[in-house]
Amino acid sequence: MRTVRTMRRKRECRFCAEKTNEISPFAPYLGNFLTDKGKMLGRRTTGTCARHQRKLSRAIKQARNLGILPYVAR
Repeated sequence: MRTVRTMRRKRECRFCAEKTNEISPFAPYLGNFLTDKGKMLGRRTTGTCARHQRKLSRAIKQARNLGILPYVAR
């Protein structure tokens, strides 16, 4: 028996849709890209493209160094 596969539409990157070039470490939405334990979420989970995922990880690391985001959750 043959199974029918449905075509999934590829999710567009949130930052590409908004045409955002820079991601600030002071942005309030950075916490949305962290797990409850403080780890960064991957590209598949967040739906970001590779370029913006690199910028996002850099901004999260800068925010951690500045003390805005925690390294680990309590």
